[in-house]
Amino acid sequence: MAKLILALIKTKFVPKTIETGKNGEEQAAAFLKTQGYQILALNWRVKHLEVDIIAQDANELVMVEVKTRASDLFGSPESFVTKEKQRKLIKAAHEYILQHHLDLEVRFDIVSVITSGNKVHHIKNAFYPGLR
Repeated sequence: MAKLILALIKTKFVPKTIETGKNGEEQAAAFLKTQGYQILALNWRVKHLEVDIIAQDANELVMVEVKTRASDLFGSPESFVTKEKQRKLIKAAHEYILQHHLDLEVRFDIVSVITSGNKVHHIKNAFYPGLR
């Protein structure tokens, strides 16, 4: 019985959360474009690290974590960006800068998307390297 439930979860629910996340990332990227950001990369990966959106805002490189939820019933989406996730984003930013030979200030933002009501909340400077 447990195997059947697990199989149903994998086939029915996981793709829905992946689809929700992808839609949230697309909505966040569109929002950032309307704010004048230049989108440099979506879902950029290196090793086991990923950055949802890498953008440029004037002379700043912006690493954006997107959190999407259907509602805020269990808390705001941005509250789910853990310290561990922050550490991974910082490492990924370092790799991106090295690979692209950039000399820009880096900023870490969070964009939370609540699909019920199409709410987008952009938090600039959501966290800083070294503050753990």
